[in-house]
Amino acid sequence: MRTRYAIVGTGSRAAMFVRALTAEHRDTCELVALADPNPVRIAVHNARLPAPVPAYPAAEFTTMIERERVDVVVVCTVDRYHDEYIVAALEAGCDVLTEKPMTIDARRCAWILDAVRRTGRRVRVTFNYRYNPLHEAVKRILASGEIGEVGSVHFEWLLDVRHGADYFRRWHRDKADSGGLLVHKAGHHFDLVNWWLAAEPEQVFAEGRLFFYGTDGTGHGAGKFSVDMDDPELDALYGEAAVKVDGYHRDQDVFAPGVTIEDDLAVMVRYTGGATMTYHLTAYAPWEGYRVMFNGSRGRLELEVVESDHVAPAGAAAVKGFGTPVEKGMVSLRVHPYWAPPRDVEVTGYERRGHGGADRRMLAALLDPGAPPDPLGRSADAEDGARALLVGLAANESIATGRPVRTAELKSGIAHA
Repeated sequence: MRTRYAIVGTGSRAAMFVRALTAEHRDTCELVALADPNPVRIAVHNARLPAPVPAYPAAEFTTMIERERVDVVVVCTVDRYHDEYIVAALEAGCDVLTEKPMTIDARRCAWILDAVRRTGRRVRVTFNYRYNPLHEAVKRILASGEIGEVGSVHFEWLLDVRHGADYFRRWHRDKADSGGLLVHKAGHHFDLVNWWLAAEPEQVFAEGRLFFYGTDGTGHGAGKFSVDMDDPELDALYGEAAVKVDGYHRDQDVFAPGVTIEDDLAVMVRYTGGATMTYHLTAYAPWEGYRVMFNGSRGRLELEVVESDHVAPAGAAAVKGFGTPVEKGMVSLRVHPYWAPPRDVEVTGYERRGHGGADRRMLAALLDPGAPPDPLGRSADAEDGARALLVGLAANESIATGRPVRTAELKSGIAHA
């Protein structure tokens, strides 16, 4: 018997799950319903299916679960609403797959964790970066002890001006909707470090500002930042027909009022065991990629990924993943042991799409009931979601208050909310 899935939130990210449930994993999974406040977007996804599935207004979410006998709910809504659908699904007897971040504040996090405990149901957070072959190789090297005990981590993430600008066009630009980039985007990265180190974040200090975008942004005059909405998929999901229903504009001016998130962020984290991390997120870089370095008692591990070495002029108005030009990229994973030459690590399976091939691998692990054992512990549960959220929330509070924030302060609020 196939597992029955429903998806709530039918924007562009839902397409990955719709495709997986109705194509690659249709032998073990069945998509039985879609829910969204906007019926236009549901219709776009249904039009691609051999046979449309029942469509429900988001307000009839619990009715949908009961009527369609849903086993698992996939949550792809605006971040601020994740908790509402997660908790309602758990209380209706369903398990949940949710897009990251699990939620956007401590109160909502506490509500989810309480519902997991009360219902005995399962929440899995789709931290797809754990399934990237490069990141799996890092996990194995660290766990092997080849570089010894990790003393410090240095992590830089660059979003180019095509990808970075997109967070300032959409609903993400309002921290009340997304929690800001330290929750919505960097939550991926904080989860990776939690997983890599098998450690808990203890204290966080952060600085952040809106530097490039916004009404006073230094990016004024730097180039074209509006989206090319002529892309058929973008127009279908977010064009005039959809706007008439809910008034949501996918292509907002990145320099207009209303931006309440930061675009340049520096974070320092101390973990149990004493390791520290320095982290920087830049959302206006000329190229896209990341560098992460681990300094250990027996050597150093360095990972560098260039996803695009520049933004081509033709791609400046495009959205990443929607027919954008393919610029040059590269990957490098290198171990620097003491008293020996450096060693390059060859990694197979890395792809220049789908987050390094992570999306496909994650879906296979999460949707296939016959998936092999996972010795790396890649599947992230609600507690993992909370740990990643703790770093972002503590960093946001540190920016607001100018002081270091101990995560125990937030954990106490989560435990007693």
